[in-house]
This record gives sequence, C-alpha cells and structure tokens, in this order.
Amino acid sequence: MKPVQIVFMGTAELACESLRRLSVDEGSEVVAVVTQPDRPKGRALKLQPTPVKRVALDHGLAVLQPIKARSPEFMEQLAAYKPDLIVVVAYGQMLPKAILNLPRYGCLNVHTSLLPKYRGAAPIQWALLQGDEETGVTIMRMDEGLDTGPIVAVARTPISSLDNSQTLHDRLASLGAHLLLETIPGYVGGTMEAVPQPTEGACYARKITKEDGEIDWSLTAKAVCNRVRGFTPWPGAFTYLRDEPLKMLKIAGVAVMEASHGECGQILRASRQGIVVGCGEGSLEISEVQKEGGRWMPVSEFLAGHRLAEGAYFGRSKTDRAVPCGG
Repeated sequence: MKPVQIVFMGTAELACESLRRLSVDEGSEVVAVVTQPDRPKGRALKLQPTPVKRVALDHGLAVLQPIKARSPEFMEQLAAYKPDLIVVVAYGQMLPKAILNLPRYGCLNVHTSLLPKYRGAAPIQWALLQGDEETGVTIMRMDEGLDTGPIVAVARTPISSLDNSQTLHDRLASLGAHLLLETIPGYVGGTMEAVPQPTEGACYARKITKEDGEIDWSLTAKAVCNRVRGFTPWPGAFTYLRDEPLKMLKIAGVAVMEASHGECGQILRASRQGIVVGCGEGSLEISEVQKEGGRWMPVSEFLAGHRLAEGAYFGRSKTDRAVPCGG
C-alpha cells in the first residue's frame, strides 16, 4: 500500500515529536514541512530556526517558511506537493478554506486539550491554572473556526500535583504523536469518523502574557499554587518584596498550607524549611526562588544572603495590584 503523502505544518517544540515519528513511519511520507519564518533571538538578534525546522532539516525534509499561509504564492507551492493529508501541530497561523480543502483527506490538527474545553493558544497552562485533574489530546479535522472542527480521536492523561507546564507539555507532545500515528491509518482508511464537537463545556484558553505571572496574594493558596505550576517555566510566577530594593522574586517549589493567621501577602515564616506567605485563604510555602537576573536557588541559600522579616509583605501594596489571571 502506498504511504500517505503528508505535508506537516508546525512551529513550536510541541510539534517536534509528532514530526519525528511521522518522518520514520512506514505508512506515511512527509513530502514537505511548513513552519514559521526564522526569527531574531538573543542579544545579537541572530536569526534562529524554529524547533520544527531543526527537526525537518535533521531528517532531510523540504522546508517551506511562508510569512503568511494564505498568500497565493505559498498556496501554489503547497498545491504542487499534492498531499493526501495535511497534519497541523502548533503551527501558529489560521489556515484559509483553500488550504483546508486542498488535501484529499483534509487537515488533521493535534490539540492539547479535551475539546471543546480550552480551545485557543494556551490549553496546557489553563488546565493547570484551573486546577483540572485530567487533560489530554484531541485529533480533530480542521474547519475555519478556532479549534471547532469535528473530533476524530481522543487520548486522556491525569494531571498530578507535581505537574507544571513543562512536564505536562512534554507528556502531551508524546501522547499526541502516539495518537496521531494510531489515528491516520483508520482515518484515511474510512474506519474512523469525525464526530462534531459537543456544544457544552466549550471555553477559550487565551494566550499567556508575562504580566500574568505576577502573583495576586488575595487568591486562595490553592489558586496561587496552580498559577505557579501553570506559569513554570514561562513566564514564571513572580512577586515583589514591598519596601525593599529587591526588584522581583520568582517563586517555585510551592506547597499549600491550610492554616493561615496573617494578611494576604504577609510573610508568616522565613526559615531554612521555606517561606510561608498568607493568602486569601490558607497560606503557601515556597521552597525555591530566583532573584531578578540570578539563578534558581533553595530558600535556605537565598535567606543566607537576604534577610526576610516575618510580618513583611510580598506584593506592590497592601491591595496587591497584581494582574488577575482570569480568562
């Protein structure tokens, strides 16, 4: 049987595992890879290839990098490959109807949530921010909406209390790649049907910004903990030590402490065991911190060089003018 001729469209690290597995799959042939243009990065602003481009070049695959996917020049290039199927994983641009209808079997998207929940740019982070106990991967046939296409396959995974955005990202990238390779034969063979998404439970997972990482200590300790997990490694959960020259302090390694006898943002204890901070409900123990421009270090090491007085406050003011993280 002839391998399925596939054009792969992806940009972010999330897409790399799917491309790696497709490129060595006997039932598939990746005829081209489409990714975003190289972007300047670092202090020297040197152009850097996308993670997907690096994988594509490692496997000797043709790479296309259109500025806009809907440009006539690119669509003409794409049509010349005559793909049976287009696979899209974290590409970063909406696709026009002309591309969605180009392949014989349409376009399949690997989305890291249990659709219709968390459509949009940041489903992994929002699953953690909302304290979900389960998430997963959905393979859908794309339509012109934002993650609204019919569902072909789903795989689920529990979210542990130790998960953060990085660990969950890596697990879902692997799970998505595995599900994709399982799905393609049945999908193109006609034994797997695309089922319309349910209307109930649909919500939008907006893009995360750097400002979202600032901790609002008036939230419950559990909510703050979820935000630390959701914002690790990027943009990082951070706070300020009020009335001190320390500009910013990133925090990690947090645990919820039920008892609290202080105000929101008040430092209740600062010892080698951890920094305990009052929240809107309960308190939070911090075991790892990073000074602005510094490295991550355990609290014991941080306190050896910076004294924190019990009764002092985290936050810009007593009203904690932090950016709320609601969607």
